[in-house]
Amino acid sequence: MNYDTLTYSREDGIALITLNRADVMNALNTQMRAEITHAVTRAGKKARVVVLTGAGRAFCSGQDLGDRANAGNLDLERTLRDEYEPMLKAIIDCPVPTIAAVNGAAAGAGANLALACDVVIAAERAYFLQAFTRIGLIPDAGGTYVLPRTMGMAKAMGAALFADKISARDADKWGLIWEAVADDAFETQWKARAAHLAQGPTKAYASVKRVIRASWNNDLEAQLGIEASEQGACGQSRDFREGVLAFVDKRKPDFEGR
Repeated sequence: MNYDTLTYSREDGIALITLNRADVMNALNTQMRAEITHAVTRAGKKARVVVLTGAGRAFCSGQDLGDRANAGNLDLERTLRDEYEPMLKAIIDCPVPTIAAVNGAAAGAGANLALACDVVIAAERAYFLQAFTRIGLIPDAGGTYVLPRTMGMAKAMGAALFADKISARDADKWGLIWEAVADDAFETQWKARAAHLAQGPTKAYASVKRVIRASWNNDLEAQLGIEASEQGACGQSRDFREGVLAFVDKRKPDFEGR
């Protein structure tokens, strides 16, 4: 499939999805949301890791305000339910690891699009901005769910109310993202991280995603039960056998993702 708002490539098990509306800082419109949903779903069936990044100087500036003929009459509830939710669920439910390689500004829904990924790696020049109150709105696209669970209630509330920029370094320090990387090392680093995951035990990664996400809503007893069930399945995999043999033989394992 050809895309108009993004580019898609797949090589060595890595699917690279690049938001490609650089003239508007990769702002999200209806077509882009649909194409992201399609591309991530496609990648989840073919690749072993998915990377989402942006073209130009921004990762994603959020909702395309210029895409609205009558801003005051926009049905935000319908847009969130029918367009944003499928896109976010495609990322969250993707069966392989997802990386947001945040190359620049990630604002509004663009910040929360990045935070929907399993791992966020940001260049030092990047920043995260919950810009919603600047135009009389609340954080959406999963922001009110993710923010307090990653950086705590106090920081989440301040980020939402003040709508201040959060530097990549602060986002790293506060636990909002996995790591902030020097600008000149950024591309090398996210590519290395993606390659590592692409060569890893895909079945175990899928279980990691399920178990960790489930923990947000479980008590200890329920979580221990899920751990036992998922670990039992992983223990029957070819990758587990290969991992043990590689450990005994003192060599690098050859994981096949099954």
